[in-house]
Amino acid sequence: MKVTDHISKKNGPVISLEFSRPTSEKAGINLDKALVKLEELNPDYVSVTFGAGGSNHEGSIQLLEKLKDRHNFKTVAYIAAVGLSKEQLTKVLNQFKELNIKTVFAVRGDAPTWDENYTPHPEAFNYASDLIEFINERYNFCIGAAGYPENHIESNHVDNDIEVLKQKIKNGAEYIVAQYFYDNQYFFDFVAKCRNAGIIVPIIPGIMPIYTEKLMNNLAKVCGTTITKKVKNDLAALPQDDKKAIAKYGTNLALEQCRDLLKKGVDGLHFYTMNRANTVVSVINKLKEEGLL
Repeated sequence: MKVTDHISKKNGPVISLEFSRPTSEKAGINLDKALVKLEELNPDYVSVTFGAGGSNHEGSIQLLEKLKDRHNFKTVAYIAAVGLSKEQLTKVLNQFKELNIKTVFAVRGDAPTWDENYTPHPEAFNYASDLIEFINERYNFCIGAAGYPENHIESNHVDNDIEVLKQKIKNGAEYIVAQYFYDNQYFFDFVAKCRNAGIIVPIIPGIMPIYTEKLMNNLAKVCGTTITKKVKNDLAALPQDDKKAIAKYGTNLALEQCRDLLKKGVDGLHFYTMNRANTVVSVINKLKEEGLL
């Protein structure tokens, strides 16, 4: 089933989980353990990210197969434009089609920072909107696109991002997942601007719980997410280097965010699991107990 079908046919918010290809044997074992717990949540769908610059995308394909066949998850496949020729993109998209994937999530992507000799293919698309157009003209996938409540990190104003988003939709995107945030007002303001600009497709908020302080800081730099004054002060008040206290705070903050979002009628929640389970399981089960899911 396509993501847009899930949204239109389900009587309530759509819940999705995001995973990435494990990069080591130990990471693979940890992901397997997490999947056993997450499977019980019965999410509407799960998604798998795409390697930077197309690197190791075969690992993403393998994870898609595993989630789909072994765990019976409905799956969405990321695809990134950076670094790949049209021929390479076609090969990957054909693999998705063979796996009976119904929805792809199209992003520009980033060049691999770990490869000093990396050179993008001269035919590679520089913009997600061009990739979306390429897919839409050749395939029958439902296409998702990213939105940025706090501006894309390379953009100087949210209004520019809105125009880019309108182009993505014009080229074939049917729903949006908004980059994560730690203050819901960023999301609500973003949605209002989208609607005022004539964007009517579903907009699903991304939820990134705080798992560790180091991971929070690293991701915020890459994604351009504001670590609010409240979050900084709350974390500073916790016992120093108390990982359990930080994880508990992250769980409670995510729960608080999700409560507010659901009460205000969002179409769904998209959790960035970072291949972990405990926080997401706690949040979703609590929301179910409270009758919000």
